Amino acid sequence: QVQLVESGGGMVQAGGSLTLSCAASGLTFSLVYMAWFRQAPGKEREFVASIMWNTGTTHYADSVKGRFTISRDNAKNTVHLQMNSLKPEDTAVYHCAARAHFYPPDYEYWGQGTQVTVSS
Repeated sequence: QVQLVESGGGMVQAGGSLTLSCAASGLTFSLVYMAWFRQAPGKEREFVASIMWNTGTTHYADSVKGRFTISRDNAKNTVHLQMNSLKPEDTAVYHCAARAHFYPPDYEYWGQGTQVTVSS
């Protein structure tokens, strides 16, 4: 089992920046991918960014490409999401996720989530 705990959410004005962190504990040696998803009120959960644990290879949703950066600290079993140039439409609960397999691309471990609110 893997436990994920997010931190770093809050309220910021449009154009501002926030950094989210996700600390993993438990069987972290088994992890292949870690990712961030978000869910806004009344909307479905959507993929934001992912990172391959061993290689650091990253993928981003088109809506955040060029503004968000996902990174990892293997020594601390932590993943960060640096969010710049935030927009009101980035407002959502952000969830950290992890999986211990390449395929299927389903995430089996989830954090509780952290609220990000961007005011205009």
